[in-house]
Amino acid sequence: MASRPALGLSLFSRTFFLLALLLGGGIFAWVQTLRALELEPRAAQAAQQIASLVNLSRAALQYTDGINRIAVVKTMTDQESIRVLPREPGDRWEPFEVDRFTRSLGADLRARLESGTVIARTVNGQPGLWVGFTIEKDTFWLQADAARVLPLTPGTWFVWVGIALMATLIGSIAIARLINQPLRQLSFAASRIREGEFDSVLDENTLTSEIREVNMGFNRMARELAKVEEDRAVMLAGISHDLRTPLARLRLEVEMSVNDAEAQRNMALDIDQLDAIIDKFMDYARPGEAKLVPVNLAQLVDKEAATFRDPREIRILSRLAIDIRVLADEIELGRVFGNLFENARRYGRSTDTGIAVVHVSYARSGPWVIVNVRDHGPGVAREKLAQLTTPFYRGDAARTAATGAGLGLAIVEKALQRMGGQFDIDNAPDGGLVAHIRLKRVP
Repeated sequence: MASRPALGLSLFSRTFFLLALLLGGGIFAWVQTLRALELEPRAAQAAQQIASLVNLSRAALQYTDGINRIAVVKTMTDQESIRVLPREPGDRWEPFEVDRFTRSLGADLRARLESGTVIARTVNGQPGLWVGFTIEKDTFWLQADAARVLPLTPGTWFVWVGIALMATLIGSIAIARLINQPLRQLSFAASRIREGEFDSVLDENTLTSEIREVNMGFNRMARELAKVEEDRAVMLAGISHDLRTPLARLRLEVEMSVNDAEAQRNMALDIDQLDAIIDKFMDYARPGEAKLVPVNLAQLVDKEAATFRDPREIRILSRLAIDIRVLADEIELGRVFGNLFENARRYGRSTDTGIAVVHVSYARSGPWVIVNVRDHGPGVAREKLAQLTTPFYRGDAARTAATGAGLGLAIVEKALQRMGGQFDIDNAPDGGLVAHIRLKRVP
């Protein structure tokens, strides 16, 4: 059985994944670097602002009499969102320093204020940035909004990084598509050439020098293949007349000049064999695409089996459903079964009876029909199975007792490829060779 290539990521997917990974890693490194570089300057700036507020508040309260001090405090609360409250001995408070940023801010703030400065995140259950300071012998709390000194919140970082990642994905898609577009065009043109269309022309004026050279080389190759195809078509048009005309003259000379009936029969067989070999070469080298139409499989197999009339050489037993139809070229598919039956007649004869018994069966597999053509001959060594479809290759002596061109199975494989099918060969479990033909089923 032919091995199938392993499935993997497309070039576009690999390019997109690598670009996204590279840019995403760059964004992550940028975020970490920015956070590290931002921490110390932001802590110093916040400490300077809070220290200025404390010093201004102390000065405003220190040089204001008791009557106007209430008005000053109210003005600070309304306009600057700052509260100044008396600090009582029974106040409950929680330390402000809980992470690297707040510890750095607290240390810088104490360096700017007096050493006994208290910094809290809550006082009596009320959150904020609380700074305890002293005016002469009186102690006070200054409450400021913690949002004015805290670093960026995780939500803000998430929004920024999310926008950057989205831009990275969009950019990766655009770059990967731009990189892979010439390769996609090359793949499409190559597939058309594989199907026999040689008019595909790639852009030879692209700005990328490497792609331009590849396109120019591909176009030259396409032109050369088109010329070879034209030469082959001309050769095939003349080969039938140039070779068969001498064979017809030889047959006539044999019938008129050779008196020995046995010699005449042998010479006629040799001429027929040459004519059959020419047919094989013509079948294998035939250009063009197959025209796929619904074909009744059972009727076609019965028609081809009817051409093998001698039951002393081959017996064909078909077990195909009468209503099963496949998408195929009727002439090409008939040639496929004719070659398989001829191969079995020559090489698949039973060692007991000397008769090639061929069984034709089928199975449905999703959208496919798998037809099995099996003989009961000696089979083929497993290491040689893959070579049976090689042009002019022959297996061991057990399956090459008769003469032939060595193209029968190669023609079968090539014809099925033109029809979008598949062809595999294997030894049957209990002896003989079995050919598996996979064709698309007509619903």
